Amino acid sequence: MRRGTTAVLSIIFLLAAAITFGSSTAAGAATSLTYSIFFPPTHAQTKAAEAWAKEIEKRSAGNVKISVFPGGTLTPADQCYDGVVKGISDIGMSAFAYTRGRFPAMEALDLPLGYPNGRVATRVAYEFYLSMKPKALENVKVLYLHAHGPGLLHTKKPVKKLEDLKGMKVRSTGFSAKVVEALGAVPVAMPQGETYEALSKGIVDGTIGPIEVLKGWKQAEVIKSTTDCFDVGYTTAFFVVMNLKKWNSLPPDVRKVFEDTSREWVDVHGKAWDEADKEGRAFTLSLGNQIITLPAQESVRWKKAVRPTIEEYIKNADQKGVSGRKSVTQAETLIAKYRKQYK
Repeated sequence: MRRGTTAVLSIIFLLAAAITFGSSTAAGAATSLTYSIFFPPTHAQTKAAEAWAKEIEKRSAGNVKISVFPGGTLTPADQCYDGVVKGISDIGMSAFAYTRGRFPAMEALDLPLGYPNGRVATRVAYEFYLSMKPKALENVKVLYLHAHGPGLLHTKKPVKKLEDLKGMKVRSTGFSAKVVEALGAVPVAMPQGETYEALSKGIVDGTIGPIEVLKGWKQAEVIKSTTDCFDVGYTTAFFVVMNLKKWNSLPPDVRKVFEDTSREWVDVHGKAWDEADKEGRAFTLSLGNQIITLPAQESVRWKKAVRPTIEEYIKNADQKGVSGRKSVTQAETLIAKYRKQYK
């Protein structure tokens, strides 16, 4: 009996040890990732990204944990992409426009093509990438893209016609600088994080961007007027990418979690942009600022003024080995498609 009892106890001990070891191995297999975002902690896009990270953790049963670093604390906006490539962060979100010239195909998205809202812009950006598959993005794993609602003009003095913009210094970034110049103003390259101070100190006279910046970046406090120039509304496309080596190290089931969740979060970000635009509009009006709607005839003048920027893009893209005309046509086709779906 003793030998039998001892044998049973030995088996129980070995099983317990195996279970303990298996549990610790599973726990040790949990992957910790860092996520660099330039938006401030309170911004709607940061909140959407944090929700995505939590959803990844939930769907992976806790085997993936993502630490979000907002406000550019891990890598600045213009260094975010390289930070992912080099492994400074595992995941990064920033704008293609902050590294102008590096992604010639993607720059077509930022042209003043008349984006009506954030959901359309976001869907267009994501579908554009899937259809074009630009080589410039082959050194990372693209999880998804999103894009803000129409870029509008926000100024310290009212702008009702093109002549009002002459000589005005307007903060811009990426291709929007070309739009500002075409409208007759002086573009001043600057990321969003520096814009509030530049406006408050008179370094710039205005800024161009989605109306959400008036609340999301508190810029309504340092401007007085917004010009609703929807017909020349541009967008800024944002990427969410992962270090390629890190991506390749993930097991297939975890990769599927990332891909499934990311597809769903395209519309989450699009909705967040539209909701933020509504809040930005309400916030600026609550401070007594005005919103100017361009008359139809004046709007036509603005569209004519910015058209050369589109043609210039096509020419420059062709010189970089990218079909500029094809890129613009694809973007315009997708805008028409999703405009009907997301009115």
